[in-house]
Amino acid sequence: MKTRLMHSTIPKQRIKLSWLLKMAWRDSRKNRSRLLLFISAIVLGIAALVAVYSFKDNLQKDIDAQAKELTGADLVLDSRKGVSNVMNNMLDTLGDERSQEKTFASMIYFQKGGGSRLVQMKALKGKYPYYGAIETIPVAAAKSFQLDRNALVDKTLMLQFDAKVGDSVKVGDLSFKILGTLTKAPGQTGISASIAPTVYIPLQYLEKTNLIKTGSRINHKFYFKFNDPSKIDEWVKKTDSKLEKEGFDAETVESRKEQTGRSFKDVSRFLALSGFIALLLGCIGVGSAIQVYIQEKLATIATLRCLGLKARHAFLIYLIQVFFIGLIAAVIGALLGTAIQFLLPWVLKDFLPIEITMQVSWPAVGQGILLGLIISVLFALPSLLAVRKISPLNAIRVSFERGRGRKDPLLWLVYLLMAAFIAGFTHLQMKTGVQTLFFTLSIAIAFILLLILSKLLMFMVRKLLPGTAGYLWRQGFANLYRPNNQTLMLTVSIGLSTTFICTLFFVQGILMNRVSLSSGNNQPNMVMFDIQNTQKEGLDSLTKAFKLPLMNQVPVITMRIEEINDKKSTADTNNRRAYRNEIRATYQDTLTAAEKITAGKWTGHVKASEMVYISLDQRYAQQIKVGLNDKILFNVQGMMIPTVVGSLREVNWSRMQTNFRVVFPAGVLEEAPQFHVLMTRVPSSEVSARFQGEVVRQFPNVSVIDLDLVLKLLDELLGKIGFVIQFMAGFSMVTGWIVLISSVLTSKNQRIKESILLRTMGASSKQIIRINAIEYFFLGSFAAGAGLILALGGSWALAKFSFDATFTPPFFSTLLLFGSIVLLVVITGVLSTRSILKQPPLKILRTEG
Repeated sequence: MKTRLMHSTIPKQRIKLSWLLKMAWRDSRKNRSRLLLFISAIVLGIAALVAVYSFKDNLQKDIDAQAKELTGADLVLDSRKGVSNVMNNMLDTLGDERSQEKTFASMIYFQKGGGSRLVQMKALKGKYPYYGAIETIPVAAAKSFQLDRNALVDKTLMLQFDAKVGDSVKVGDLSFKILGTLTKAPGQTGISASIAPTVYIPLQYLEKTNLIKTGSRINHKFYFKFNDPSKIDEWVKKTDSKLEKEGFDAETVESRKEQTGRSFKDVSRFLALSGFIALLLGCIGVGSAIQVYIQEKLATIATLRCLGLKARHAFLIYLIQVFFIGLIAAVIGALLGTAIQFLLPWVLKDFLPIEITMQVSWPAVGQGILLGLIISVLFALPSLLAVRKISPLNAIRVSFERGRGRKDPLLWLVYLLMAAFIAGFTHLQMKTGVQTLFFTLSIAIAFILLLILSKLLMFMVRKLLPGTAGYLWRQGFANLYRPNNQTLMLTVSIGLSTTFICTLFFVQGILMNRVSLSSGNNQPNMVMFDIQNTQKEGLDSLTKAFKLPLMNQVPVITMRIEEINDKKSTADTNNRRAYRNEIRATYQDTLTAAEKITAGKWTGHVKASEMVYISLDQRYAQQIKVGLNDKILFNVQGMMIPTVVGSLREVNWSRMQTNFRVVFPAGVLEEAPQFHVLMTRVPSSEVSARFQGEVVRQFPNVSVIDLDLVLKLLDELLGKIGFVIQFMAGFSMVTGWIVLISSVLTSKNQRIKESILLRTMGASSKQIIRINAIEYFFLGSFAAGAGLILALGGSWALAKFSFDATFTPPFFSTLLLFGSIVLLVVITGVLSTRSILKQPPLKILRTEG
């Protein structure tokens, strides 16, 4: 500190806040750039959180404002069951205006170009939507397509098959004129349009298409508009049990608000946690840098103590510095986050069903500034509290009282507050206490392990470094355990950064591997379903005519659970979900390669008079709360079949074949109404197009899924999800880099003194650079390696317990990640010393005072 600061007059009277502020300002002048650098570590974390909070606030406002357009009606009733006469009578009494829609998967065939594609078919009758609009080109097509045999075709399909308005598409046995290009429908997102493109046709022509066959899965929707919609939610509550019994779900404008908000709450939680991890890395940077900063201020503080300044006032001077620099960082972060929020709708545009109108969210800005202040002060306190313990004797003997004295109880209180802050903030983002505990413990364990590893590193270097090693190597390694070393600081900051970045990379790889379904040459890449009994032989012959293999042919029977252990759905109130949905089951006499018995005994065949022992997927059995020897009564399209759970199976659902939750033995369902599924493998996209076209022409009700196309769509979807993840992970990556730079530069004074001594003793600039390069290379390698090990362990746990997948880390990508991080550490460390080496020692000594 400058001489005039040392000779500042300490007032005898009670010290005023204005004097403390003036002293904090004067003391910071020499080191202001360093303070700004290490506090800047929290800027990106604050920016990420403010952006997410602002986006969440604006999204909720727009959901509330556009909920009617999302729903399209005041009340929506939908069911996958057929509509009973009783329900029909009820539906006829509802609303002042009504519309009906039947939705199902079907093939369409473009007659001009010859292409075919599985689509989401919507057969509509009425003026739906009553709020918002079906947007088409030309605009009039949305209102006039129901007047004749017309269709509205999604824009992605029009582009894919180079179709034009006026062309024809074949749907089942009928041809429809394309009256318009569908650009947007209520509730539709960019992702849903690319995975399951929509085609609208008039409901009046559906029966003539002959698409509705045995086993066809149809979703019946009824839309209602009320002149007075105020009592709809009350009506839904009163009739909920009746609707559930009939297999209907009800959706209102209010329930759609809640559902949409809930869906994006999960997205917001993920984005906020990503920003929070960036913030945690910044916290480490703040805490570490303050520690080094206070160590460099020992002489200044001791001198002030000699002049009569009390310990608490010295503490307040540096607390004021941290407070205001933290405030500046928080404000900058809030401003940056407000700007970044305008990018998030663009990043998430394919996932949003509504138009977002972005504006400044002052509550989010306020939260960000408050959070920045709390973090700046809280994580700097452990080092600031040490200021109170600095003795005046440190002015003449630096080593005085170092390491002596009892543990400060206030320090433990601060550590407790830091842990409470992390746990509390995490809880705000998580759904449950278990998730909060898991996330907080994961961070704590990673932090503790990295601390232990850094201590172990210093011990090993001190004890194991051979005395015969070269001077440059001995000097470089000695820097790892000398006073004011960076080992602990950099091991934790680089290690945590590496853990987070690598975990994100590995998890993305796990997800990609799970959807790489048809990578093997012997795996099927095309599925045909809704094949009727009368069509089975004809389709087999067509497949053979194209020289394609018949793979995995299975019958499928539609059924429902009527009773479980003699209890109907009305009595089994805690397990109603088991009774609601239709089940697609099959029968077989042997297990497939994707199945393994985990409990009970497999029964492959039964006679007419014997008890029917079925096999359930073990996860499905847990969902419907049944076990071995429990009784289940199935309603197979009107016929009641009593069964007993004879075995539980582990099913590999990622294997490319038809898998079922419920499997009957042979000898029971052969005469039941059923359809068939056929899988084959086509050698090329050209053969696939010709084969699909022929299937649509000869068997219009049969739906074909081209798995190669599905994989491309999934790759595109995961690519977009990956971009969102990488966008948020980028905050952590850049923050980690800033923490690295700040932690290196905050120990620059120590490097200056060492470099001056070495140069005075005759060391060349190259030798000094090599010494620093050795230190940072080993430090970076150890910290990055530790972080990588933690990431591998975490990714393995996620793969095993969350994704039920095997985890094999990609060797070359992992090596590249490791090498990049180490290289960044070395370059940053070496560059921090180059400016020192370009000047003579005496000039540096004069500059540093």
